[in-house]
Amino acid sequence: MFNESAIPLIFFLYGLAFFSMGLAITLEVGRGMDAGLRHALRPLAGFGLLHGIHEWLEMFLSLQIVPLQVSAGLAWEGLRLAILAFSFLSLGAFGASLLSPTDRWRRVSLLVPLIQAAIWGFGLLALRGRYSGEDVLWTVADVWTRYVLGLPSALIACAGLIAQQRAFRQAGLAQFGRDSLWAAVAFAWYGLIGQTFSRASPLFPSNVINQELFQSLFGIPVQVVRAGTAVVAALFVMRFLRSFEVETQRQIAVLQSARLEESQRREALRGELLRRVVAAQEAERQRIARELHDETGQALTAIGLGLRGISTTLANDEKGVKNLRQLETLAARSLDELQRLISDLRPSHLDDLGLPAALRWYAGEIQNRVPLEIAVQVRGEERQIPSVVKTTVFRVAQEALNNVIKHARANKVNIRLDYAAEVVGLQVEDDGCGFDNNRIDTPERRAWGLIGMEERASLLGGQLRVDSSPGAGTRVEVRIPYNQAPEAGDGNSPVAGR
Repeated sequence: MFNESAIPLIFFLYGLAFFSMGLAITLEVGRGMDAGLRHALRPLAGFGLLHGIHEWLEMFLSLQIVPLQVSAGLAWEGLRLAILAFSFLSLGAFGASLLSPTDRWRRVSLLVPLIQAAIWGFGLLALRGRYSGEDVLWTVADVWTRYVLGLPSALIACAGLIAQQRAFRQAGLAQFGRDSLWAAVAFAWYGLIGQTFSRASPLFPSNVINQELFQSLFGIPVQVVRAGTAVVAALFVMRFLRSFEVETQRQIAVLQSARLEESQRREALRGELLRRVVAAQEAERQRIARELHDETGQALTAIGLGLRGISTTLANDEKGVKNLRQLETLAARSLDELQRLISDLRPSHLDDLGLPAALRWYAGEIQNRVPLEIAVQVRGEERQIPSVVKTTVFRVAQEALNNVIKHARANKVNIRLDYAAEVVGLQVEDDGCGFDNNRIDTPERRAWGLIGMEERASLLGGQLRVDSSPGAGTRVEVRIPYNQAPEAGDGNSPVAGR
């Protein structure tokens, strides 16, 4: 037989399960993303806290350790019954709210506990006139509360949790859907068994189906079943509360993904803009070089030939011939300078002879202008590469040599062009004064040349590396893959020609 002395412990565990559930919901409900579930869980928290307090109060009453229990027994019994009723009404409100598909229906669902409360209150008034004796009346009131409020509310909560299980599954949270379903089963047993087998009273059917019948059939008090279902229900309700955290993490992941996509989109737009800017620069260089060659260059050539012809005509005028010779020399120098400027803008060697020839020609042009020894070395077999890659590598070499001339105070420069399996590489190394990498690019002193080289390389999926230290020279190295070169950056492309 069951040890009756364990009943207070069962009441304690029973109350602890529901009170812990209510406390956990109270702490977690504010984190939920689903407004409907968040709204529904608040009355469930109220049920857990109130029902836990009710069970502990019933435990204290059974142990007769409540203050003034003898003189104020009716007051304590009335308080217990009120707490029990309000807890069941909260449970019914929870289930009705879960069953409501919209905010409007959630407001309508408030009628469910109100209707239950009205039926319960009018029933108590009717029962008070029908039964006499305080002990009998309180017992009948307890049974009536469980029949009218406890059993229907538990079944409504069961139906609501089944509906929530479907919502979890549709949201891709099948694990929490299973937790919701098990909580629904626990509340169904809690209502059908725990509230049907109530105290024995004159009220039908408790005069037949009651706690004594349950214990005689199964050998344990019905409070054990209530406590067991309470533990199971509280456990699975607290388990699906973790859906708040999962949903929050999912929302964070979505926001992070959206932010990443936006960042990638902006980066792509930035890259496209830079690519078009570089293409436009190359196209403009080519246009200016062509116009200078076709118009200004021809004009200077014509002036030189005209001056030479005039000097021949004025052969007897020594002073006039001398002045004409000086003007002819000046025109020739201007034409040479113009040819150099045209070559710097868009060297024809790059398009006609290829990248190695263009680098050797440009190195020779630099050596003709400044006292600088430049050696060009080509490694690997020359191969066809996109025009945009050739242009970018040449511009990097051009900018690096310009930096050497302006800042390095170097005597010798080594240029190495590598045709590797997947990338083309360029290395420009000088023996100049070098600089501090950490101080060369600051907000007060922007290294626009290096920034430009790095931007050009990054547009093609390449990398630029600059190694330098004071007194040890500088090495600029760029590597660009063959297969990631977008033709948008080519100065001869349709984009560039706009």
